[in-house]
Amino acid sequence: MILLRLFIEFFKIGLFSFGGGNAMLPLIYQSILQFSQLDSSAFSDMVALSQVTPGPVAVNAATYIGLLAAGIPGAISATIGVSLPCFIIMLIVIRLLDKYRNSTVVEGAFAGIRPVTIGLLLAAAMFLMNDVLVKGPLVSAELMNPSYFNLIPMGIFAVSILLISLVKMKPLHVMLLMGAAGAVIYGVI
Repeated sequence: MILLRLFIEFFKIGLFSFGGGNAMLPLIYQSILQFSQLDSSAFSDMVALSQVTPGPVAVNAATYIGLLAAGIPGAISATIGVSLPCFIIMLIVIRLLDKYRNSTVVEGAFAGIRPVTIGLLLAAAMFLMNDVLVKGPLVSAELMNPSYFNLIPMGIFAVSILLISLVKMKPLHVMLLMGAAGAVIYGVI
């Protein structure tokens, strides 16, 4: 029964989540509460692990949660569940897009979807910032209190943005470098 529940829940996530893996994070977090007792801090760790392992974040998260909930069969069930909608939808979209390539309705739909995708990514970023960069909700009266901020993670966050946007360092290299920096900094403290 749990395998079917995992499949259905992650099928819904795959079906109704737009904007890629990171945009799916709030929906994944809400959905996993019925399968696992992950708190938001453990979920942030799972997201970080999903980011540094090969493959899409949603697939890695589904595999991880499925493994926690029901072992290897659970991992397989959740992974197939989250992946299958994309496969089906892409088959349909490719056929329709080829047929209606020059339609103003299709162009308008894409123009409407792009800002939503950015909103979903920002919502996922804000969700993760609550436990990583600040001590509590992102919007709080404590924003004027310097101890409200996690200074080392804020520094790593800022340096990461600079390395990617100004230095044009590859994201994988930034993740490895900042992971090593975090290990050194937290190993010394």
